[in-house]
Amino acid sequence: MTLHADKPRLGPADLRDLTRSGEGPRLLDVRTPGEFRTAHIPGSYNVPLDTLREHRAELRHHLDEDVILICRSGIRAAQAEQALAEAGLPNLRVLDGGVMAWETAGGPLTRGPDRWDLERQVRLVAGALVLVTGVAGVFVPGVHLIGTAVGAGLAGAALTNTCAMGVLLSKLPYNRGPRTDLDTVVAALRGTP
Repeated sequence: MTLHADKPRLGPADLRDLTRSGEGPRLLDVRTPGEFRTAHIPGSYNVPLDTLREHRAELRHHLDEDVILICRSGIRAAQAEQALAEAGLPNLRVLDGGVMAWETAGGPLTRGPDRWDLERQVRLVAGALVLVTGVAGVFVPGVHLIGTAVGAGLAGAALTNTCAMGVLLSKLPYNRGPRTDLDTVVAALRGTP
């Protein structure tokens, strides 16, 4: 549930109109640094969701204008919206559909090294676990239950709109990218090196 019912989510075309002048709202991308490095909307600042949640009170002092929150699809951005709203920050909006919708609408992206997104990594790991434990279960009784547990975890992830495997995979060095701490984020928001 969005805390700001009077402000509907922002579509990619609306964001493009707001940023066209160069003096648009502050864009905060709450994905991991690795995801941000792969592709992000030009002019956006990377403030990973974990950092934002942990330091929302400090960040509030550096975000006094309109803020558009961005992630891959809009889910993490909505979580960031709730966290910042609880810290008392007004003027928050979420880019509906996230970077995926922006790219589909033809919005420009700054691209870095290509990497698999977390959703694709989860599908690979979950599928491999189910396949390997299913085959191994022919030879070792009970091993197939690991695949059953993975299936239960994926069903739970769909129902709760969270993903424990995705959280675990995001902690790998491949996905983390450069470390983002509060000082780095604040320096970027202030425009200082």
